[in-house]
Amino acid sequence: MSAPSGQRSAQTHERITLEIFGLGCGGGGVLIIERALAKLPGVARVYVNPATEMAYVEYDPALAGTPQLIDAVKRCGFGAVFARGS
Repeated sequence: MSAPSGQRSAQTHERITLEIFGLGCGGGGVLIIERALAKLPGVARVYVNPATEMAYVEYDPALAGTPQLIDAVKRCGFGAVFARGS
């Protein structure tokens, strides 16, 4: 059976880990960052861990990319880079 018109038959999501700078031990910016990332087109899931200062993002690479994810974090007043080895 084929997928209904306008829907994809297979998920094309990828996962990326971003290292967040300036979050601090209190993690006061966690919700701000999560909400900003979640608003981007193609982002399916976001989790920011305040203890490790890492953001875990599941997204559709056809709609969003690493530069857009990092820019969203920077617009919140925090630094972010792609975490190598993720």
